[in-house]
Amino acid sequence: MSHFEPHEYIRYDLLEKNIDIVRKRLNRPLTLSEKIVYGHLDDPAKQDIERGKTYLRLRPDRVAMQDATAQMAMLQFISSGLPKVAVPSTIHCDHLIEAQLGGEKDLRRAKDINQEVYNFLATAGAKYGVGFWRPGSGIIHQIILENYAYPGVLLIGTDSHTPNGGGLGGICIGVGGADAVDVMAGIPWELKCPKVIGVKLTGSLSGWTSPKDVILKVAGILTVKGGTGAIVEYHGPGVDSISCTGMATICNMGAEIGATTSVFPYNHRMKKYLSKTGREEIAKLADEYKDHLVPDPGCHYDQLIEINLNELKPHINGPFTPDLAHPVAEVGTVAEKEGWPLDIRVGLIGSCTNSSYEDMGRSAAVAKQALAHGLKCKSQFTITPGSEQIRATIERDGYAQVLREVGGVVLANACGPCIGQWDRKDTKKGEKNTIVTSYNRNFTGRNDANPETHAFVTSPEIVTALAIAGTLKFNPETDFLTGKDGKKFKLEAPDADELPRAEFDPGQDTYQHPPKDSSGQRVDVSPTSQRLQLLEPFDKWDGKDLEDLQILIKVKGKCTTDHISAAGPWLKFRGHLDNISNNLLIGAINIENGKANSVRNAVTQEFGPVPDTARYYKKHGIRWVVIGDENYGEGSSREHAALEPRHLGGRAIITKSFARIHETNLKKQGLLPLTFADPADYNKIHPVDKLTIQGLKDFAPGKPLKCIIKHPNGTQETILLNHTFNETQIEWFRAGSALNRMKELQQQ
Repeated sequence: MSHFEPHEYIRYDLLEKNIDIVRKRLNRPLTLSEKIVYGHLDDPAKQDIERGKTYLRLRPDRVAMQDATAQMAMLQFISSGLPKVAVPSTIHCDHLIEAQLGGEKDLRRAKDINQEVYNFLATAGAKYGVGFWRPGSGIIHQIILENYAYPGVLLIGTDSHTPNGGGLGGICIGVGGADAVDVMAGIPWELKCPKVIGVKLTGSLSGWTSPKDVILKVAGILTVKGGTGAIVEYHGPGVDSISCTGMATICNMGAEIGATTSVFPYNHRMKKYLSKTGREEIAKLADEYKDHLVPDPGCHYDQLIEINLNELKPHINGPFTPDLAHPVAEVGTVAEKEGWPLDIRVGLIGSCTNSSYEDMGRSAAVAKQALAHGLKCKSQFTITPGSEQIRATIERDGYAQVLREVGGVVLANACGPCIGQWDRKDTKKGEKNTIVTSYNRNFTGRNDANPETHAFVTSPEIVTALAIAGTLKFNPETDFLTGKDGKKFKLEAPDADELPRAEFDPGQDTYQHPPKDSSGQRVDVSPTSQRLQLLEPFDKWDGKDLEDLQILIKVKGKCTTDHISAAGPWLKFRGHLDNISNNLLIGAINIENGKANSVRNAVTQEFGPVPDTARYYKKHGIRWVVIGDENYGEGSSREHAALEPRHLGGRAIITKSFARIHETNLKKQGLLPLTFADPADYNKIHPVDKLTIQGLKDFAPGKPLKCIIKHPNGTQETILLNHTFNETQIEWFRAGSALNRMKELQQQ
């Protein structure tokens, strides 16, 4: 499975056996997604299988966790009382390194500031059999692609961009920490049987058009919720024109359309990548089982999109949402019309989406042309290598130096500005400005905590070209730059090797193997720590309906997990539930006053911060509910967005619709994620109302609950609330959380 785990093996024989059982039962051609997912069923002979309806019980091959979410996942695993993880698992230190001065200095600072957390993760990994990638090793998804992903793998990761591994033909799914705990505990993992959206690619990529443009185009078609409950499966003759790391880019950003994951069929580009990363034996084995690693001819997709790569133009999406798609040729005109700043303050390349060797090479090819004409970037410019292996290799091959010469600063091998870990100095909060990035997500305030930063996402080579020109009005396909000598010139479309001609330079060794004997290993959490806190079990359901729930906030418009539990400076509290709960819903807009982090306390009638109001209610025994809009909880997989409302006394979240991961996370923590049977009922509820949720004594799959809206004038209205709970998830609710239920079963 990996050279880091010599005793763990790829079980294509079991995959084949399970696929054969399911194929005979369904008696129809299977998509690639179905082959891999159904090939990992716990009981393929008896499992009910209906796309979009039944819940599947699956046996994933492995688990991956990044350091910000691993803290809570490992704290929950410790609470389970189990001695070792049941499947191969890894922790990756990439989220806690703030971009400030540059790679080495920022890494040293992070190791000092986060020493307590890194020590906890390292010792917990050693104690429970989890591999540990030290800070500086790189971004989780790049490490997974280089070392752990393979065609046909079913991998779950505690990060929403885990689908990156689909570029190597795997089904890799982002989840919350409680889901990871289930798998590490050896419990079958539940997933609603996904629908399958097919994206047929014809033609081939060329010129300035890149793999990133495929997903930018798809995001524009499907929107941020169009992929919810589905796996996006790319196929067709155009696939072979895309590199393996390019396919990973496309799958990675599929998280922004709400997709369960995305996947490409096994082909020669993947074989080439496996061989170059020291896994030639896996490629040979995949060749033997190739029929199970591609879709069947004539398979059915629930929705089909066709994209001709010959006609696809470079795209740039934003601002404030990743599905607002524009051709690069048109974005300047749109920006002028909309009043978006044309001047680009900063260009940022890298991140888990676009930090491959090929990405860095294409960006360097653009930079070289500018340098040849005496130009440097007009905008500030930063580069984030995806891994220590990528950093060392682009240093050796000269790409990093070229990017520095054009004005770039090479940051640490980490997430950095993409997740808000950016000590930005060039603008003040509230100052309107534009940045362009090769990242995946551009929600309000995400990168720098400034709600007036207009962030656009595009390919690394387009970011580089725009940073050189300094304006959104520049189209590198048609527009000219003026060299130092006063002569005009046009940038040629970049060309670069998809993989290094020599072998990859692995750089520094940053991996810690779990010891064979961990019996003497201690994992300490200080009771006075401000970074880490052992978990206390949540209270069980009392067997009664939820009476007179106070509305904490009625949210207006988009409410992502960034709005519910902000990242950036709050990342340092990801292991301390009480401390991080002080950011609960501080980014959400209150419909009552149009403000963020300002809600009415129903008792005092004073407006105050959301977390303070929630703590007041908890202290006084007042249970509360949140009212949300469409696609509530889109974005990150962070389960803190579910843990925090539960910790502060929340009981239900009622919305028009939910994002998949967040809905599951809420269920795992004993909350009720409910949706309006009639979305128009959102308008019937006012922040001053009280709600009673009835029907919990007869709580059953598919059976709606009643909600009585009690208005201050004494009148009442009754509406219906839908849910997606199955029997297992109802047991989580009754026990108080999935973890509580696990302990009950262990005791039984």
